[in-house]
Amino acid sequence: ELYFKNLSKQKQKEVMEKNGNNHKLRVCVATCNRADYSKLAPIMFGIKAEPQFFELDVVVLGSHLIDDYGNTYRMIEQDDFDIHTRLHTIVRGEDEAAMVESVGLALVKLPDVLNRLKPDIMIVHGDRFDALALATSAALMNIRILHIEGGEVSGTIDDSIRHAITKLAHYHVCCTRSAEQHLIAMCEDHDRILLAGCPSYDKLLSAKNKDYMSIIRMWLGEDVKPRDYIVALQHPVTTDIKHSIKMFELTLDALISFNKRTLVLFPNVDAGSKEMVRVMRKKGIEHHPNFRAVKHVPFDQFIQLVAHAGCMIGNSSCGVREVGAFGTPVINLGTRQTGRETGENVLHVRDADTQDKILHALQLQFGKQYPCSKIYGDGNAVPRILKFLKSIDLKEPLQKKFCFPPVKDNISQDIDHILETQSALAVDLGGTNLRVAIVSMKGEIVKKYTQLNPKTYEDRLDLILKMCIEAASEAVNLNCRILGVGISTGGRVNPREGIVLHSTKLIQEWSSVDLRTPISDALHLPVWVDNDGNCAALAERKFGHGKGIENFVTLITGTGIGGGIIHQHELIHGSSFCAAELGHIVVSLDGPECLCGSQGCIEAYASGIALQREAKKLHDEDLLLVEGMSMKNEEVVSAAHLIQAAKLGNTKAESILRTAGTALGLGVVNILHTMNPSLVILSGVLASHYVNAVKDVIHRQALSSVKTVDVVVSNLADPALLGAASLVLDYTTRRIY
Repeated sequence: ELYFKNLSKQKQKEVMEKNGNNHKLRVCVATCNRADYSKLAPIMFGIKAEPQFFELDVVVLGSHLIDDYGNTYRMIEQDDFDIHTRLHTIVRGEDEAAMVESVGLALVKLPDVLNRLKPDIMIVHGDRFDALALATSAALMNIRILHIEGGEVSGTIDDSIRHAITKLAHYHVCCTRSAEQHLIAMCEDHDRILLAGCPSYDKLLSAKNKDYMSIIRMWLGEDVKPRDYIVALQHPVTTDIKHSIKMFELTLDALISFNKRTLVLFPNVDAGSKEMVRVMRKKGIEHHPNFRAVKHVPFDQFIQLVAHAGCMIGNSSCGVREVGAFGTPVINLGTRQTGRETGENVLHVRDADTQDKILHALQLQFGKQYPCSKIYGDGNAVPRILKFLKSIDLKEPLQKKFCFPPVKDNISQDIDHILETQSALAVDLGGTNLRVAIVSMKGEIVKKYTQLNPKTYEDRLDLILKMCIEAASEAVNLNCRILGVGISTGGRVNPREGIVLHSTKLIQEWSSVDLRTPISDALHLPVWVDNDGNCAALAERKFGHGKGIENFVTLITGTGIGGGIIHQHELIHGSSFCAAELGHIVVSLDGPECLCGSQGCIEAYASGIALQREAKKLHDEDLLLVEGMSMKNEEVVSAAHLIQAAKLGNTKAESILRTAGTALGLGVVNILHTMNPSLVILSGVLASHYVNAVKDVIHRQALSSVKTVDVVVSNLADPALLGAASLVLDYTTRRIY
């Protein structure tokens, strides 16, 4: 600790030597209203207390100088600060146009003041429209800006103004860790951000005025006791003025019904405040025996009032920030403070659309005592800020720099990228064949290699490596830059580790197989592995009917039945990588036996193997062949023969296909009722034979809310290879899988 203190002193000494030993930092503090002065005053006192380092100039503008808002510039004078300049910048009207005109008027008047003062740095607070004019003027006149309370989040136009000031400011003092992270995310230089806490907390946490009773009696009456009154402070919401006025009216109605002594402060100068004052007068608040309506309370006294109140209600930032230091219950109304960090003392009533809702909140909160919250500060903000000011080197370049995250270089003028086609090596491990292809970013199969799939694990892995190496070498000649290898295989796959957990019976010796490591080591390329059904869904998402669709399901109808589910544009794997085993949805309790060991699965009815089984039965009974069909003695009966027989009028074959289509359709209905996709894509060699049957079952069996789902046949020629390629092409840029 001593080392860092000495290091800090040394840095301050170096800065003073750079700036000139006799040069004091000339600081201009501009305050616009009672709220920002409560945050700026502790800093001003600190600056004033160190005349050997600083010269202080105070500029007062905005609602400080308006009688209707309490002429609050007087409290600055009472604090013994010399006001260098008073600028009347508020255009009355209290509507949106008046706010814009006020900013314009301030921009007209401020240049002359800043030219005369020539400050080294201007301190600007918060998110008010007046502050935006201050920051704009200072930035355009090459004056350094220190912004207080940047990075915070709230409702209304204040958010936009606060972030706009952040982009103009050269230095930032924030109050919370979240605000600091927001500033960093906004590309501000971390070295110019100080996490100090809120300056007003320095006064709040040191407030020890024991004579609070005299303050309570002065503002609320002689008969009022601590914790038995309410402080109300509500401002218009500039982005929804009508609703905020209605909410204010409901708040007053609820307070009248609650029947407790209430101190009501007039709203600020934002658009809509005039209408809110009219509501107060319409309801007779200024003459109601339970209410005390005031334009302004000095901050020292306001602290004591909220510290000993039974509750504070409204939408002021004071309620969600400062009041937490005392544990006073707060009811935050509406959206004006949405996004602010709050303590447990705050009860949010986001949509205060009825008097009863607000009244119920009052009944819940009034009189409670919560733990004190120090979210916004620990009482030591001002010393940190003064130290930060002393460290500013005026000889550093004035032009601020933004710390943008790294982005990909512009490759449009790189000849290598122009000549090369970004591509993937796609591998499809089928029950019969092993295929490898070079696939371009547009989904074009540039070149394809096919071999019979070996029966043993060692031979199969050797062949995969041999074919991939051959394809990668050929890719160089084809000007294809290989980004990685994607592998589509049957069975259950852990895509995170690139391991085939166990395979289908069609691929032997293919369980607990690590595909990623040996292939990645041999080719020096990233490798992705996934189930063939999932790959088909990815192919549809990137190249097929699923492109741009948020939720859809792909069903593969081939030797087996598989599929993949895309939900909110992402592939679903499930907790044990078993999601989308759609072929094993049970549609009959006493159906035919499936290869999985169960009965009545879709696959047991509608797969190529199931159709082949039924075709053999018919053939054995001499019921398969009809006029127009012939078979050679050595020819193996297949599903194709069954389909041909059905087309030629074989009623037995037609019945089998109808049953298969119904089973598949019932499975799709179950999927619709579970996942509610907007699209079902049938893929594989049998898709065109099943599509009408599936639509018919949906029409008869599905709930009316899902009957309108689109069912289409895939138009992709090779979804397995394209899906394997999309593993690479999608995820090499996203860096996640």
